[in-house]
Amino acid sequence: MSVLDTVVNKVQATVPIQLQVRAASLYNKAKRTAIKSSRPPVFTEAPIPDVADVKLSDIDMSNPFMYRQGQWQSYFKRLRDEAPAHFQPKSVFGPFWSITRYADILKIDQDYNTYSAEPYITLGSMPDGLNIEMFIAMDPPEHNVQRRSVQTVVAPKNLKEMEKLIRVRTQEVLDSLPVGEPFDWVDKVSKELTSRMLATLLDWPYEDRRNLAELSDLASGYSGATGGDSDIDEIFEAAVEMSQEAVNLWHDKAARIKAGEAPGIDLISLMLSNKSTKDMINRPMEFLGNLVLLVVGGNDTTRNSMSGGVVALNENPAEFAKLKANPELIPNLVSEIIRWQTPLAYMRRVANKDVELHGQRIRKGDQLVMWYPSGNRDERQFERPDELIVDRENASSHTAFGTGLHKCMGNKLAELQLQILWEELLPRFEDIKVVSEPELIQSNFVRGITKMMVTVTKKEPSA
Repeated sequence: MSVLDTVVNKVQATVPIQLQVRAASLYNKAKRTAIKSSRPPVFTEAPIPDVADVKLSDIDMSNPFMYRQGQWQSYFKRLRDEAPAHFQPKSVFGPFWSITRYADILKIDQDYNTYSAEPYITLGSMPDGLNIEMFIAMDPPEHNVQRRSVQTVVAPKNLKEMEKLIRVRTQEVLDSLPVGEPFDWVDKVSKELTSRMLATLLDWPYEDRRNLAELSDLASGYSGATGGDSDIDEIFEAAVEMSQEAVNLWHDKAARIKAGEAPGIDLISLMLSNKSTKDMINRPMEFLGNLVLLVVGGNDTTRNSMSGGVVALNENPAEFAKLKANPELIPNLVSEIIRWQTPLAYMRRVANKDVELHGQRIRKGDQLVMWYPSGNRDERQFERPDELIVDRENASSHTAFGTGLHKCMGNKLAELQLQILWEELLPRFEDIKVVSEPELIQSNFVRGITKMMVTVTKKEPSA
């Protein structure tokens, strides 16, 4: 724990969270000015060579341009075939093991006693002062207590209540699209729909909903954590803004509940109603961590699957035709899109003891990275894994949501949003055509699409 984090822990119960984040920002800026080694890494894009031209020992999957340059599939295949437990000692993010086979990923993801999620789940970490606490990066029993306190926000009863709202909003967005004219699908559909959902989950001011997606992009794009290109000062500014708004929401809801109003289904209402989290406002980094976790999880997975599905069906036109002829395949399509896209590339773990895997000695304290896109393209588990097959029998066995204790809490909500999207798309549009190469994010963590120009053709009513 850094000196700053130690100070923060001591004063967090008395100093407002937004002031703590502001102080952390000033401290971080001063430290970067005074100490060169404390500055986040800067990544310059260079062509990634063909995997056949690279020594096995030199393969570094932490390169944040691997996905953008379309090299990830061949690199992961080589690792799966030749070194399923592969050690990279010279990464910018420190030495780590790449775990690339489906069965190994499941084994590690489900064994929290041997492989710890603490203190964070990315290869790198956030800047000093923003090492926020979130249960996805906790082990039991702390993880279980935190998760139980907030998982009601996506419980089946709440999903049922939200289903109609999701459908109405999806209809509004799709009915507003220009027909026959190119537009950015990411901006008009994927980002808009996920922003609306996040605003509902947090009961956030609806007119500020896009701020949530922007915060998610900044947080998950920090170069020191994921190899992204986010500006560190912008990250702090967004964190200050979100902290202030969240504190205001907390106190407003607390006053309304005290006055007799029934709690809502949003995250803050649930925290206020749970004995283990009702005083979380006095644990600011934990409070902010829960908010950021919901925002990043609710943004990246759903948004990039909404965009990735359109890309996948454009690349597999026969499957698109099969879907149009058989709309009952939509639920299976959703699982297959998530497998094919795998929006979050990995989760990091730390070995709690010495273990052996595929003849390799992994030492206590070593970092391991479970590469979910590799597991989801593993020929040992999925037939023709690089293709999108709308009626794939085992599509739902993908690893994109993680497995075991840390499986994504919002997986059912993400699936519901995607299912409703395709249920509303098929009756409206005869075709959705990608008209230019999608622009991809710079990151080793998020497999995201930042811009994708498409045209839609309206479906004519049957005679």
